[in-house]
Amino acid sequence: MKHHTLRKLVAAFCWPLLFTACSSNKTTTPMESPYIADPHSYARPEQSRVDALHLQLTVDFERQQLRGAAVWTLAPEHGDSLVLDTYDLNIDSVLVDGAPVAFSLGEKDAILGQPLRLPLRPTSQEVRIVYSTQPGARALQWLDPAQTAGKKQPFLFTQSQAILARTWLPCQDSPGLRYRYTADIQVPVGMMALMSATNPTERSADGRYSFEMEIPVPAYLMALAVGDIDFKAVGPRTGVYAEPSMLEKSVYEFEEMEAMLEAAEALYGPYAWGKYDVLVLPPSFPFGGMENPRLTFATPTIITGDRSLVSLIAHELAHSWSGNLVTNATWDDFWLNEGFTVYFENRIMEAVYGPDFAEMLAGIGYADMVEEIADLTAKGELAKTSLKANMAGTDPDDGVGPIAYDKGYHFLRLIDETVGRAKFDAFLRTYFTENAFSSMHTERFVQILTDSLGAEALAGIDLQDWIYGTGLPADCPKPASPRFTQVDSWRSKFIAGESLPQQQYAAWSTQEWVYFIRGFAAADAKLIPALDEQFNFSSSRNAEILSVWFAYVMKHQPKYAQLNGIFGKSLESFLVEVGRRKFLMPTYRAMKEGGSIALARQIYTKARPNYHAVARQSVDALLQ
Repeated sequence: MKHHTLRKLVAAFCWPLLFTACSSNKTTTPMESPYIADPHSYARPEQSRVDALHLQLTVDFERQQLRGAAVWTLAPEHGDSLVLDTYDLNIDSVLVDGAPVAFSLGEKDAILGQPLRLPLRPTSQEVRIVYSTQPGARALQWLDPAQTAGKKQPFLFTQSQAILARTWLPCQDSPGLRYRYTADIQVPVGMMALMSATNPTERSADGRYSFEMEIPVPAYLMALAVGDIDFKAVGPRTGVYAEPSMLEKSVYEFEEMEAMLEAAEALYGPYAWGKYDVLVLPPSFPFGGMENPRLTFATPTIITGDRSLVSLIAHELAHSWSGNLVTNATWDDFWLNEGFTVYFENRIMEAVYGPDFAEMLAGIGYADMVEEIADLTAKGELAKTSLKANMAGTDPDDGVGPIAYDKGYHFLRLIDETVGRAKFDAFLRTYFTENAFSSMHTERFVQILTDSLGAEALAGIDLQDWIYGTGLPADCPKPASPRFTQVDSWRSKFIAGESLPQQQYAAWSTQEWVYFIRGFAAADAKLIPALDEQFNFSSSRNAEILSVWFAYVMKHQPKYAQLNGIFGKSLESFLVEVGRRKFLMPTYRAMKEGGSIALARQIYTKARPNYHAVARQSVDALLQ
């Protein structure tokens, strides 16, 4: 969709819905919502909670350490103690209103870490914690120059979601708790520091940077990155940060960011966060993207040169409403963040790139969901297919997957199709406005949904089954893409022995290639050499295509890795250089299931130092 059309949409739908909290960056008090007990946090906010943070840190690449102080302002009314979440932090001292106090660290839990307990007086206002991180802090990824695109300077980035903020910051690490923050960060001269806050666009002469996030955010949205980074704007409110060698490629790829932002506002109301920028990280980043406010962290694997993977940017932008604005109260309610965001992402892509493209994205998600449900069912883990999760006693990162994302999306799509898009859009605009800067749990959402849309309008949907039931509900919408239908036809011809004319596939998008490869059955594995000869999959530079190709080959014809030198080298290079968990897990799993676990372990031994702790944890469990 052209930009002028998007501006008309904004004028028609967005500006009449302006509300005070979103009209200025100096956003005020968040709407109050009851705190839901969080099984993944030691914090006891009903006793005492924090209101604001001033962070003072020095970034030491040589020691791979952050050191400094976290200065917390207490909420006015509090009890006689404060409990914060920590994980392997070196706590040097704790001061309350400038005076040292005795503190204690509780017994360490492998998932939750340790509670930091300290005493308070009724008049206490400020807590200062002097501390440092350990080199193995799970949120921190320290990269040598050789692991970066430019190969000149080291790089640091954080990944705080879900409960890793406590590994680099003593905090109340629950998504249901918010605070404002400022920060002073000292980095080596010549490097740029960025946070999920107001950010510089040029490097400082002395390596000192100051930041402010005046909108209250939960701890998992705390973010820091330091490296050889430059900036270029792509629109009045949007821009790209990247290593110099990646900047122009990234700017070209994300040229439509401003259009996406306008389309998002046209759908569900004003953007509350001022600027929306993207930082392209080195390839070891374990996720596709992370929705840190004002500064999305993104994997370089979406830089393809054809903008076919920019739906990831639409997804992270959508989180500015679903997740950052209205946040899941606990990680059991994770689908409220991600299901909403996939739905919103799809609507943005439909507005900017058209319904055919959006339907292909939905079709890929549907296939992911069906595969995940089948896999969990085969493992006897059907309970994990419920939207409302039960994550107590487990790492909430285990809940990241197609259930929260794609089953959540299809549930919302069903509501859209049942009550009508206009009515559902009106509901969502009101939902985001009235619940801005607050947390949301599943039961409260269901009550808001039924109160707003009416029980009669929703009578055809079994809400309880969708949210608490397992498997795939019978009324789940199934996306239908005309472009995928064409791909089916050409795949059938190829299987029948026909050679595909290049003009038939020259303009295929990444999604069409992924769908093409996924459609080959185990019995078609004999065609692998012919597929590679005609389409050069093993030489592709597109990570999405490589991932499904590697998984198909290694599961169904693993000897091809020895027979085809290009494939073998490409497979090893991919697994060593790319740290995105979405690609690693299917590839390693296919190698394991195809009988190549020895090769998988051999490559993983070489690749493991390049992976973030989140990815290492998952692959360790798979290949142990």
